[in-house]
Amino acid sequence: METLGSQTVYSNRWMEVHEDTIRRSDGSTGIYGFVDRPDFVLVVPLDGDRFHLVEQFRYPLGQRCWEFPAGTLPDRAVGDPVDLAHRELREETGLRAGRLTYLGPVDAAPATLRQRGRVYLATELTPGEPEREPEEQDMRSDWFDRAALEQMIRTGEITDSGTLAAYSLLLLHERA
Repeated sequence: METLGSQTVYSNRWMEVHEDTIRRSDGSTGIYGFVDRPDFVLVVPLDGDRFHLVEQFRYPLGQRCWEFPAGTLPDRAVGDPVDLAHRELREETGLRAGRLTYLGPVDAAPATLRQRGRVYLATELTPGEPEREPEEQDMRSDWFDRAALEQMIRTGEITDSGTLAAYSLLLLHERA
C-alpha cells in the first residue's frame, strides 16, 4: 500500500485522527482513516499470587471496566517507557515497584490505531497514595488473586485487550 497524501482531520491533547489517500497493490485508490496516539505502557502489579487492578468508567463503552494500570504521557509527549511505567503505577494505584521486568510489546488495534504498548511486570511493591489525574477521579483499585482474575476473564468481566494481552505475556514469561 502506498500513501499518496495525508491530512489530520482532528487533533486534541490525547490523539490525532488522520485520513490518508492510498493506492492499493492492484492500483486502485481509496482512503484509510486511523487514530495516532503516543506509545503507552501497561503494568502488571503482582504481589505473590495477587494482582492489582484498576476500575474506571470507559466512556466509549458506557460502562466501568477492570484493567491493569496503563497510560501515556500528557499532551502526546514521548518519554522513557520505564519511567512511564513507574509513573502510571504510582498515579493509578499508589504502588511503587522495586522491580520492573519487561514482558513484551502489544499493539492495541493495529487496523485503526497507530500506537504501540510495552508491558511490564511490577514486583517488590510498596504501598502509597494514588496520584490520579482529573480524568481518573472515578477510578478505584483492588487486589485479586489469580483464580479470581482468571474467572473475571472467563466470564467477560475483564475484556480490555491490553489486559488480556499482558496476562498472556505474563503466562509465557512464567513458563520460560
